Amino acid sequence: MADNGEQQPSGPPDYKVYRSRRGLLTRLRSADLSSLRERARKPSLGRLRRGPKDDGKPGEGEGRPWLKWIGLAALGWLLLSFLAFALSTQLQSTKLADDAKSVLGGNPFLIASPQTILVIGTDARTADTKEPGAETRQRCIDQGATGETPHGGCAGFRADTLLLVRAGGGVFRKLSIPRDTFAEIPGQGAQKINGAYAFGGAKLQIQTVEQFLGIDIDHVVIIDFQGFEDFINAIGGVTVDVPHKLCADISGGAGGGQGGITLHLGKGEHHLNGQQALAYARIREPSPCPGKGNSAFSLGYSDIDRAKAQQEVLNGIKHQLTSPFRLPYNFIKGPIIGWTAPKAFVSDMGAISMSQLVLSSLVASSGKTQILCPSLSACNSGPSSSIEVPDSTKRRAVQHFLNG
Repeated sequence: MADNGEQQPSGPPDYKVYRSRRGLLTRLRSADLSSLRERARKPSLGRLRRGPKDDGKPGEGEGRPWLKWIGLAALGWLLLSFLAFALSTQLQSTKLADDAKSVLGGNPFLIASPQTILVIGTDARTADTKEPGAETRQRCIDQGATGETPHGGCAGFRADTLLLVRAGGGVFRKLSIPRDTFAEIPGQGAQKINGAYAFGGAKLQIQTVEQFLGIDIDHVVIIDFQGFEDFINAIGGVTVDVPHKLCADISGGAGGGQGGITLHLGKGEHHLNGQQALAYARIREPSPCPGKGNSAFSLGYSDIDRAKAQQEVLNGIKHQLTSPFRLPYNFIKGPIIGWTAPKAFVSDMGAISMSQLVLSSLVASSGKTQILCPSLSACNSGPSSSIEVPDSTKRRAVQHFLNG
């Protein structure tokens, strides 16, 4: 017995010790201590979740979940804007007259290779305009807006603007055809090219331009002027640079009692709303401006000046949509802009091809609009005269338009 009174075992402990035998593969390789050291240096999964300090506190970013929700909300708002644009574009594409679609040979993949688009603006004067001779029957106005061949007693509208756009495949070029250009209209003889729309709607206008220039038209866009005004208002107006003092009384002017508008624009930059921008783009005969100094009236105003004015409006739209200073405004009003923009035109292009056209116009380099004129004097001859374009001028213009 021990001195402390506890009983001690009288013999060796009753257990056996066994020694394991090393396997064949284990005998052939030495112990890999480096991998053990590497594993010891790596943080555990639990430590990664808690952050750099194993103090049980949330890791970086876990304490601000609202950032994630703000990002998701912004992404959803952008998606809603695109869906509004896509749906509105698809609805507008169903309005184009079927006979106009039958003469088009384009496909929806503009991003792969460039295609030719004919942009048509009519001289329609809607029912709310009190100008003498304005069309007041809605069915006739609808025929003009959708490119139908005039029927049912409707006289039809002439093409006020004819613009060819070569877009896709990294290019964006424009060729303006003066409305007074002398051309052969199939079935109607030789006369001003813009008369084709009054005889046979968009279909005959497409066929006339194809025959006149010897090119194929892939797509068509018919501008809806009321929708054009609404779109410009939706993006907050446009800024244009007026080269000379310009005054004009459209449809009798603001005080004429005919629902018109009066423009008094000095030389320099002006910010225009939708109605003013549309009037500026459509001026054909300016009025005398009060005060001293040269004006568009005294200097002469031609189809060249008119095409430049239309180009200024297009540049103003592009600036409003792409300027970094406009991003917050455009983001907030994204769904409204997306829904309103396609209502400015009727086209055969649906959501897929129209999205590619918009992307091409914003990204591709676009120079000044080329104008189909044999000479400066020919296009300054006035609205009562016809412009005869030689074949050599047409060939050069088409070559530059198609190939750059």
